[in-house]
Amino acid sequence: MTFINELSPIWQEKWKNAGFEAAMPIQEQMVPEMLAGNDIVAESPTGSGKTLAYVLPILQRVNPEKPATQAMIVAPSQELSMQIVNVLREWTEGTAVTVTQLIGGANMQRQLEKLKKKPTIVVGTPGRLNELVKSKKLKMHEIRMLVLDEGDQLMAREHRNVMKNLIEKTQHDRQLVLVSATITEEVELVADRLMQHPTRLRVTAEDMPAQGKVTHSFVKVDERDKTDMLRRISHIEGVKALAFVNNLDQLLMKENKLKFRDAKIVALHSEMKKDERKKALDLFRKGEVAVLIATEVAARGLDIDAVTHVIHVDVPQTAEQYLHRSGRTGRAGADGEVLTLLAYADERHYKKLSKQLPSKPVQKIIHGGKLVEGSSKTVAAKGNRK
Repeated sequence: MTFINELSPIWQEKWKNAGFEAAMPIQEQMVPEMLAGNDIVAESPTGSGKTLAYVLPILQRVNPEKPATQAMIVAPSQELSMQIVNVLREWTEGTAVTVTQLIGGANMQRQLEKLKKKPTIVVGTPGRLNELVKSKKLKMHEIRMLVLDEGDQLMAREHRNVMKNLIEKTQHDRQLVLVSATITEEVELVADRLMQHPTRLRVTAEDMPAQGKVTHSFVKVDERDKTDMLRRISHIEGVKALAFVNNLDQLLMKENKLKFRDAKIVALHSEMKKDERKKALDLFRKGEVAVLIATEVAARGLDIDAVTHVIHVDVPQTAEQYLHRSGRTGRAGADGEVLTLLAYADERHYKKLSKQLPSKPVQKIIHGGKLVEGSSKTVAAKGNRK
């Protein structure tokens, strides 16, 4: 953990007080590179400590005495930007470093008031940052460090032009850092065109410290019965599950059905208002609902503790996508389960995909209010023996 010694005493003290036993692999690799001022493209799984890997060097390199915004962190969703702000506020408490959040859906006037005070670091979403830059309220030429979190999302078609405009408005000698769980062609193009000799870093799931035991399983279910299966799972004692649906239309349909069925489930998607999203997340985090159902984009970067199950309501298209979503359970030494709701039409694709999994999936059913190994045939056979 050599990089800790390169930090100022105040940040060393904060690290010690945070109670971290060891740095994560991405932190070991990325902090020294960022402290050296290099442009970086870093690939590392969800939950691997990426946020702190760029927050620490930013805190070390900014000068809070200087009345200028020196670092900007861009995130694709409001939730992720709020999480980053929370991390920054925790670390900057009691210091002169100031942080302001600039996200869509929040009060613009209040944000402008805060910007006038020249916060040291700003964190925001592309649309709002772009508005503020266009209206000359946010000056990109003062930014010394620009971090793109979940860079593959930021460089997807929806945000690409806005992001290129923001980057091109910064000084040529600023530091540009892009982190993501997956590096796409768009990300590589950014690296080639807009970065100076970027350092490429990569951490895989295998490089991560020992996780808990993760079971891979599936329940056979008709496509039309998946919503009811989710409802039944939500009533199993001790379940705290993150459920993924492949597209927004499907999610909205399931959400509507579940509202009328006494299900301990909330949804998270892009069409919800900021306060609705916050309420849904709070209910899930507090354990008042058992299942949070979301699309991949809506769940990006969400840091939720003690997830017992990841549920693939739809079979993911690729093994990478399957493993990426599945990384949300079995963390910090706790065991977890990855459960796929398997419709007949997807069986062949799932069989092919499961060959790339760390362990062979087991078939399960809900029996006696629990998820147990077996098929409907085995339960029928046991019933006949009685």
